[in-house]
Amino acid sequence: MTLNHKQKEIVENYVDDLRERFPEIEFLDVVPSIDGPNTIWILVTDPSSEERLIDLFEFSGQRAVDILDDYGYHILVQAVGNNKNGVTRKSENMSHAAFGE
Repeated sequence: MTLNHKQKEIVENYVDDLRERFPEIEFLDVVPSIDGPNTIWILVTDPSSEERLIDLFEFSGQRAVDILDDYGYHILVQAVGNNKNGVTRKSENMSHAAFGE
């Protein structure tokens, strides 16, 4: 999936905010949603507890609404697992194929 310049900027800022608020999660990838090509998923590892997962969903839900209202992009966070379950980080930084680099 290749993101345009504005989508890339939004996702990079979003991931930075996620890392700041949820230091225990790891960025995995950016992918198109299975719901359709107009939705982008930011994949991250699960937080450290169910309470933190709820916090993540509350934060990301509000952020998704703000991004949709401000920019018209539907960008969601999806926690997909953790390293104990065999999910590994794809990239230490945001420069990978999802960004057309």
